[in-house]
Amino acid sequence: AYHHGFGNHFESEAYPGALPQGRNNPRIVPLGLYTEQLSGTAFTAPRNENRRTWLYRAQPSVSGTSNSFYACGGSDGTVSSSLPEIFGGADWSTDMKLDPNPMRWGAIPLQPGKRVNFIQGVHTLLGSGDATCKSGIGIYVYAFNTNMSGSASGGEDLHMYNSDGDFLIVPQQEALWIQTEIGRLTVAPGEICVIPRGIVFTVNILNPENTAEDGSFARGYILEIFRGQFMLPELGPIGSNGLANSRDFLHPTAHYVSEDSQTNKSCIIVNKFGQQLFQRANPHSPYNVVAWHGNYLPYKYDLGRFCAVNSVTYDHPDPSIYTVLTAKGDENGTALA
Repeated sequence: AYHHGFGNHFESEAYPGALPQGRNNPRIVPLGLYTEQLSGTAFTAPRNENRRTWLYRAQPSVSGTSNSFYACGGSDGTVSSSLPEIFGGADWSTDMKLDPNPMRWGAIPLQPGKRVNFIQGVHTLLGSGDATCKSGIGIYVYAFNTNMSGSASGGEDLHMYNSDGDFLIVPQQEALWIQTEIGRLTVAPGEICVIPRGIVFTVNILNPENTAEDGSFARGYILEIFRGQFMLPELGPIGSNGLANSRDFLHPTAHYVSEDSQTNKSCIIVNKFGQQLFQRANPHSPYNVVAWHGNYLPYKYDLGRFCAVNSVTYDHPDPSIYTVLTAKGDENGTALA
């Protein structure tokens, strides 16, 4: 089940009565839950731009944060050396350079017989700006054949959140099963999904037996914006309808598994911060949100529902008429992505 809409304020609860009524942070929270607010914008952002979600957890997210983050890529026994030190494997300060020549890229060389999870399978194609200055974008491709669940060096589940920006994921081959703190999404080729900054998620292959049988990989693309959020483009003279309609964007509903074997299962949480990857051990699952309400949420969209606009007379309209989502740039009318 999904919530339909774009930018709307939704509410969801995995158990009836878990969501407080009439206030966000009551002194006594129903079912003994813990209240947290996840902010996607400044508190003082204009109301039409303000993004935040109230979460009601079985365990607070700060529980276990006494375990420090360590840079990935180490080999001292405290850090999993199987994870890359830098997201996408490219150091933007040394590996990226300006080139005036036209370019195109072939498919990523695969490593048959090697287990590769989502984080290991991401490769940087190009980028601009600087994540630490909240400017620019990153463009990546991914190819992996192993679920993040159970893929840490000690067999623990592997989870991730991005402190740099919002991810837009575009599957090309194999459907994805993405679990987030807000709920679950299945994203197939022909669909896209957005995971906002700061939300913990896990990317698995929906049907892993497909890749196990023929040795294939799940493939796709990622666009990351370091500033703001994705939004629908203005329609202008097109009118009230057309392109991507708000009602076709789907947001997950709250999902919580109460068994101790799941909620108290230790795991590894990876943080993308300044393009570098850091990890720490966590004594419990981050997927312990029993209820939530707000408008800072992951979502997906079926591209087959896009209502295209085209010329029926002559000439060639600009490709902006095919825009599904956009992000504001520094100049009025100029998109970041």
